[in-house]
Amino acid sequence: MTIKVSEKIQNNLVNLRQQLKILGEESSDKQPVELLAVSKKHSIDAVKAAAEADQVHFGENYVQEGVEKIQQLKAEGFNQLQWHFIGPLQSNKTKDVAEHFDWVQSIEREKIARRLNEQRPSDKPPLNVLLQVNIDDDDNKSGLSADDVENLARFVSNCENLKLRGLMTILKAGTSEQERRDSFSKMRQLYQQQQAVYGEQIDTLSMGMSGDMRQAVLEGANMVRIGTAIFGQRES
Repeated sequence: MTIKVSEKIQNNLVNLRQQLKILGEESSDKQPVELLAVSKKHSIDAVKAAAEADQVHFGENYVQEGVEKIQQLKAEGFNQLQWHFIGPLQSNKTKDVAEHFDWVQSIEREKIARRLNEQRPSDKPPLNVLLQVNIDDDDNKSGLSADDVENLARFVSNCENLKLRGLMTILKAGTSEQERRDSFSKMRQLYQQQQAVYGEQIDTLSMGMSGDMRQAVLEGANMVRIGTAIFGQRES
């Protein structure tokens, strides 16, 4: 990677952190916002450039690609990074995720949660879990209905090797700003309901990407998932 590209990634991170700091202060909760760098389809060198600019949290959608990055970067001494699996997860891929990732943000089925719990190595801390909610009932999106959150949350909370941390959503495409704010507001209400049941361990509401980051934070997001605005366009 050229120095110019590396510097651009680092400058993008500085700018995003400044934006998130301002948005966090404007939000009603005035809470800090964690930046998740979505590194899928981006190179190891791009991740290194971000890590060297103090980025800690990285998100991957594809299991094999993510595992390869995790292993290579750990071998090179990047042990402080936190890896989030953020894509749809099939049963035959749960073992690799349980063994290598620190977080899974896309839990929507009890079967997947059970397999992750069973396959999490005993020498690792519990796997941090977010439940993915299809808040817009969008046929093109994965996730639980709002009505099903309580049952899956109860199941995950009873899994010894999983730690329920909160909720995640991806909104329906092509909606208006007001519709997005309404959806994010519904997610915040669900999140607060989980906090009321499970207490301080529920601390992560992951919602908002490059196009709707502002509305998400103002409605309560404390983690946003950003890819292109950090790394540029993905490799084909």
